[in-house]
Amino acid sequence: MNAGLPFYFVTLTHPAWEDARACALGLPPEALPELRLDLFPDADPETLVRDLGRRCLVTCRRVTEGGAWQGDEDARLERLAAAARARPAWVDLEWDLPVPAFLAQSASHVRLLRSVHVGEGVFDLEARLEDLPPGDAYKWVGRAGTLADNARLRRPLAWARDRGVALSAFLMGAKGIAGRCMQAALGGAFTYACPDGAATAAPGQIPLGRMMDWRCHKLHAGHRLCGVLGRPVLHSLGPGYHNPRFQQAFKDLLYLPLECGDPREALDALEALELVGASLTAPLKESLPPLLGLEGPLNTLWRRRAGDPWRGANTDLLALDAALDGLAPGPVLVLGDGGVAETTRRALLGRGLPCLQVSRKRPAAPGQVRALAPVGVVQATRLGMDPGDPLPFPEALGEAEASARWAVEWIYKEDTAFAAWARDGGRRLVPGGVLFEGQAALQSAAFIRECGG
Repeated sequence: MNAGLPFYFVTLTHPAWEDARACALGLPPEALPELRLDLFPDADPETLVRDLGRRCLVTCRRVTEGGAWQGDEDARLERLAAAARARPAWVDLEWDLPVPAFLAQSASHVRLLRSVHVGEGVFDLEARLEDLPPGDAYKWVGRAGTLADNARLRRPLAWARDRGVALSAFLMGAKGIAGRCMQAALGGAFTYACPDGAATAAPGQIPLGRMMDWRCHKLHAGHRLCGVLGRPVLHSLGPGYHNPRFQQAFKDLLYLPLECGDPREALDALEALELVGASLTAPLKESLPPLLGLEGPLNTLWRRRAGDPWRGANTDLLALDAALDGLAPGPVLVLGDGGVAETTRRALLGRGLPCLQVSRKRPAAPGQVRALAPVGVVQATRLGMDPGDPLPFPEALGEAEASARWAVEWIYKEDTAFAAWARDGGRRLVPGGVLFEGQAALQSAAFIRECGG
């Protein structure tokens, strides 16, 4: 591989050049800034390169390839030529273009990255590898239609690695995060990240700090994948919780957010990506386990190695049961329908506690909640996930106000409307963060014990 190639290229997306420069100069040795000339169209390219101490990759991305350059092609190449005169470490040139004279003359001191962005449904990577253009490194970017599409990168990346070709190949979009982050494990030489605290340059980019915390640059072919499956999951606390524990246990495991709401797509991804551990969230807790021959709802799946039968558990139930130990017994009002509500109902019935479930499918008749006189209320809807979400079933909560002494919130945010209702009424609140910690600790223990080799 090229000795001057970093593992992370970090696209400078800051609106102000001063902020971009400060970010670039503060990057760790594993990362090199990508100076996108199309994002700074009014600045002098030579000055920008010199501001970065020449330690950068220079790109001028056309609109057709996800960039912002709207001028003509001659002007675009002239900006690249001006930047090359300042001798940056790398220059990005589109895969299918001939090498212009200004780059051929700079070959002794400027390395050439050849890149291509293909359209949706196109996967021509293997064909392109059969006839590589002149260059020092290569980047191929497609678009992820399903999670399983990431598995198509495995063979060409391994081919390139075995032949000493510095190649990065990944898919854009939320469903392409697995390929971006598993790049080193798949055989890729480098990947792309966005700056911490700044905008992404492409759909599916992950902040550099997060990728470094997950040690994406230290992955190898023996690393195995775990993740949280559901939709939405990009907000999940799971990667930040599980990855440090895998590292502390010296396990070659990586845990990622795997965006997917369809159980059949999730089933394909489990096998194509050879997952060995999975956390399930809405809407898969009930729909995916039966496809694996398991009874749901479940939120945890594991197996020793790819191809083995899956085993499962509901650590949500165990965490809720532990939380109920410290709460006053009595009737409980359950808000919502779906996997979390069903888990809640099972935990309550297992303790012999009567419960009334209220949802869109099961609206409460007038007076039902008042007649139940619930001691506790469990919020098991998805309301609270998004800012500004309203209070769930306010009429039912109004009837519960006189008797309710405690409340449980499944959403692990402190500022939900339901949490405010509980606090304002002086009720004891079990926040979602407590339940998350309880169930995640059990998950991590299972993954480390059963999936970690």
